[in-house]
Amino acid sequence: MAVAPLGEDPRPAFARLRAISDRVRAVDPGATAISAGMSHDFADAIAEGATHLRIGSAITGERPVRT
Repeated sequence: MAVAPLGEDPRPAFARLRAISDRVRAVDPGATAISAGMSHDFADAIAEGATHLRIGSAITGERPVRT
């Protein structure tokens, strides 16, 4: 699972991940999974080839603040 840096545009991080994935696939064509992207950046992750996402708060809502 790749997570983009907080406070930065996630697209460059996912683009780097895609490039790395392409290199891995050149050695192992069966390595097709790319796990990246969460509720706030999944569209960028999909655009860069993500096959698995972690969509939590977009479905279940934000977690309550612990005090």
